[in-house]
Amino acid sequence: MKAIHFGAGNIGRGFIGAVLQDAGYHVVFADVNKDLIDSLKKVGHYKVIEIGEGGVNNEYSNFSAVNSLLNPEVLQEELADADLVTASVGANILPRIAPAIAEAIQARKTKAPLVVMACENAVNATDVLAREIDKFGIDGTKVVYCNTAVDRIVPIQDVSLAPDVQVEVFSEWVIETKNLKTKLPIPTAKFVKDLGPFIERKLYTVNTAHCSVAYLGQRAGYHTIATALGDSAIEASVTAVLKETSNALVLKHGLDADEQLEYVAKTLKRLKNPMIDDEVVRVGRDPIRKISRHERIIGPSAILAEAGIPPKALMRVLEAALEFYAPDDPMNVELQRQLGSLTAEEIVSRNMGLSPKDELWRFAVEATESAKHKLKV
Repeated sequence: MKAIHFGAGNIGRGFIGAVLQDAGYHVVFADVNKDLIDSLKKVGHYKVIEIGEGGVNNEYSNFSAVNSLLNPEVLQEELADADLVTASVGANILPRIAPAIAEAIQARKTKAPLVVMACENAVNATDVLAREIDKFGIDGTKVVYCNTAVDRIVPIQDVSLAPDVQVEVFSEWVIETKNLKTKLPIPTAKFVKDLGPFIERKLYTVNTAHCSVAYLGQRAGYHTIATALGDSAIEASVTAVLKETSNALVLKHGLDADEQLEYVAKTLKRLKNPMIDDEVVRVGRDPIRKISRHERIIGPSAILAEAGIPPKALMRVLEAALEFYAPDDPMNVELQRQLGSLTAEEIVSRNMGLSPKDELWRFAVEATESAKHKLKV
């Protein structure tokens, strides 16, 4: 079995690529990072170092690597007989890998369709990739798309360890089966008919908590996630946020409230682990995506507002997200420009996908007005 994985970064090597190798796949890492690809080729193996209680070290060598920018013809040769294509390149990069995948699908000779899955921290990322691939008019019988939900925290890396990668012990890969005719041979993945509840459970718990600590933490002067969460006031604020998102998940998906409470406790414990600490600036990057309509802040807030419940804690995070400062992040720079030149109503409409008819509208506008005022002071 062969899998092509786009993105040889920390998640690619330390999570998806490792799980696939554990399942018996030969993994071909495709990436544009020349130094990383050259290193993987030269060394021929790497370790996944699990940090935390019960962690183990595993070595992987059932892989090869290709520079997809410099050697596109080699990538096509590898794609020609692949069984599976996965990607962890960042949601905004998915359109860039679509042409190569589309070309491979069109040239495919084997009877079995190519299974394609985007493994990103975004809602239904495979659908995004599928739309880009389908623009090339490919034969739909030659490809199967599966949405996935992935969860594993990768800490700040010691660059001297590369290509070895450090990861937390916990991991979860959930794959939607509605388009699959046969189950994929990935024993540690969880297969479900409807991915929606799992995507939003993870997004509105782990990702909402993570970005909440980042935005509130920077506001309080902290530089890393674990140190920020060590502040009792920030922990209380994030706990209040997760109480609201849990309420939203129970309302929308009927999740078991006690099980969700346990999931929240596990999430906070993971984020407090100093061994998997991360910088608030890195976690908070790309705020425009993170405040969009179905993402980690506005998504659960809208559910609560429609139910007549004011999302007070989440709106405090929204305000902090709008105040967030990361001058090397183009999306942050753009958001700061908008805050200085557009009205609160324009910002909410443009970035959060809301209109005056939405119950959340007035809450989002108030939070945005407050952020604009603070930035002027």
